[in-house]
Amino acid sequence: MKLAKAVKVCRIDKPEHFRLADHDPSESFGLSTDIDDVKPVLADAIARLEKLQEDLYADGRWAVLVVLQGMDAAGKDGVVKHVMSGINPEGCDVYAFKAPSAEELGHDFLWRGAKVLPRRGTIGIFNRSYYEEVLVVRVHPKMLAAQKLPPDDTGKTIWKNRFKDIRAFERRLARNGTLILKFHLRISMEEQRKRFLARLEEPAKRWKFSMNDVTERGYWNDYMAAYEEMIRETSTNYAPWYVVPAGHKHVAWLVVSAAIIGALEKLSPRPPQISGAKLKELQAAERALRAEVPRKTKDSSGKR
Repeated sequence: MKLAKAVKVCRIDKPEHFRLADHDPSESFGLSTDIDDVKPVLADAIARLEKLQEDLYADGRWAVLVVLQGMDAAGKDGVVKHVMSGINPEGCDVYAFKAPSAEELGHDFLWRGAKVLPRRGTIGIFNRSYYEEVLVVRVHPKMLAAQKLPPDDTGKTIWKNRFKDIRAFERRLARNGTLILKFHLRISMEEQRKRFLARLEEPAKRWKFSMNDVTERGYWNDYMAAYEEMIRETSTNYAPWYVVPAGHKHVAWLVVSAAIIGALEKLSPRPPQISGAKLKELQAAERALRAEVPRKTKDSSGKR
C-alpha cells in the first residue's frame, strides 16, 4: 500500500498546478531508510518485472519506453542496475545520451531518440534523452548555435515549440503501441555534493567525476526552473512524468519499479494462445518426440 500511494503521489496528473518545490527530494513515504530492510521487496519487484517482460516479449503488441532524467549523481545508472537487473537482455536496450554527435546535430532534436526507439515486445531505457534539448540547451543557449537552426526557429518561442513537438512525438508513439513512462529523479544540491565527494573518495569511482560537474552546480536554480517548466508542459495522460525523490537511492528504486510494474499490469500482456491447425501441428510434434526411443550416446570419455 505504501508503494502504491508513493507512485500516485509521484505521478504528475495535474501538470498545470505542478511545482517542483512541492516534492521533497528526501521523502521516503514511510519506507525504511535502511536498504537491508527493503531488499526482499526489491527482489520481489525484480521477479515480477522479469515475468511481465517475458509476457510482453511473447505478446509482441506493445513497446515500453522508460525515460530517466535527473541532475548528475541523481542515480540514473543505479535505477538501471538495480531495477532492471532481472530482465532478459534480449528484450531490453539501454541508451545513454551524451553530447550530440556531428551526425545527430545535422538532424532535428528528436531524431537521435527516434532512431533507437524500442520495437514491439521490448523495453527501451533512455538514460537522459531528447529532453536534454529543453534542459541543458536551455540553460546553455549558446549550444543552439551548433545546431545550425534557421533564424526563425531560434527566437523566444523555441522552447514552447519544442514542448509542442515533444507532446506530438510522444502522442504518436502512444497511439502506435508504445507505453511511455518518464522519471525525474530528484535530489537536493547538498545530496549531490555528498555524492560527488563520495566519488572522489573512492578510487574506483573517480572516473565518473569531471570538473564540469562542479561548474554545472553554479546553474542549479536555472536547471530547477527548466525542469519545472518541462514537466509542466510535457506530463500527459499518455506520457506521464513521475517526480521521484532520490535522496534515498533504494526508495527511488522501489518507486520506479512499482510504477513500471503497475503500468505493465494494466497492459496485461499475454503469450499468444495456440489453436486450430497450429495446435494440431504442435500436438503431432509432441507425440513424435514422446514416441522416440532414447538412443545411447557417448560420454566425454568415449564410453557408452
